Amino acid sequence: MLPSQRALFDIPREICYLNAASWSPLPIATQDAGRAGVARKGQPWLIDPALPAQQHERARAAAARLIAADPADVALISSVSYGVAAAAKVLAVPVGSRVLVLENDHSSAVLEWMTRAPLGRFTVDVVSQPGDGDWTAAVLATIERRGAPPVALASISSVHWSDGGMVDIDRVAAALRRQGAALLVDATHAVGVIKLDVRTLDPDFLVFPTYKWLLGPYGRAFLYIAKRRQDGVPLEQTADGRRAIVSEGEIYYRDTTFVSGARRFDMGERDHFVSLEMASVGMELLGQWGCDAVAARLAMLTARLADGLRECRGVSVPDATVRAPHILSLAFAGGMPEGLIARLAAGHLYVAPRVGRMRISPHVYNDEEDVDRFVTALRRAL
Repeated sequence: MLPSQRALFDIPREICYLNAASWSPLPIATQDAGRAGVARKGQPWLIDPALPAQQHERARAAAARLIAADPADVALISSVSYGVAAAAKVLAVPVGSRVLVLENDHSSAVLEWMTRAPLGRFTVDVVSQPGDGDWTAAVLATIERRGAPPVALASISSVHWSDGGMVDIDRVAAALRRQGAALLVDATHAVGVIKLDVRTLDPDFLVFPTYKWLLGPYGRAFLYIAKRRQDGVPLEQTADGRRAIVSEGEIYYRDTTFVSGARRFDMGERDHFVSLEMASVGMELLGQWGCDAVAARLAMLTARLADGLRECRGVSVPDATVRAPHILSLAFAGGMPEGLIARLAAGHLYVAPRVGRMRISPHVYNDEEDVDRFVTALRRAL
């Protein structure tokens, strides 16, 4: 099994950080890359003119490897909400159809469609949070519901951000294909931990950021776009998205036709000096360890947490068959005790409150000592 990677991080022993699903600490190597990038921007006359393109393609390739994609099908963007907005500009949702979202799913995958629905005259169909935690069955039932308008699109997370529930995205993709519907996957809580292969899944769009499970900075994200969707107009109109807008030449607007592939959807100001290289370092670390190894380690830690907390009075622990291997979300009979999160933080134990639950999310820097200490502290607090 992959051992704890705590030595690669600047995490004091007294800190028990179980909150990767909010934002992860940066590995020391990633911090070093950021400092080097800031220094480059401090003396821009020393920057090799070839560096920007090298950094763009290094990050694009690292992101593509995590989802088994062709780098040409991956755009460099800033956030999940940016990616969803870019997809919404490409997709035409038919009048009278449905767009499926998950109840209490992260706003990034939902608000774009809620905003567009009145003018587009389509319905946002919310899949209710299942009492048994089985999101897959709930989504499939909503897709197949008799008498409902046709589904045009499902814009859903493959792992629910608040309760850690897993969606069998392959089964959902197959059900959508049978109806001729599109699929947009917010893979924020999947990429790097849960194996994804866009060649077999074949989503229309798949988007993920780096600041959580990929051990990277804010402001860096990636959008996979299926080839059948790459002829659309991007969200931003940039010189880099066109074939030849050349500042060095006598003719500036030499060729304003779009470049091929997903590169036309790259965000403006792709920031090649600082954060893009930081994102590459984190993604390359995850690529070296591999999804299977990371998932196995984190599943061991969450199982140890679940075993230790299952007997706590008033605490509901989700079954391992319906949750992600790296997130454990606890429900409390009568609601979470007031001030509980703050009391734990006062003891250097960090988790997150999410939609009435306590979300616990370890990463590769955690170990058994962290888990056992947290279990003891939560039992005492309750």
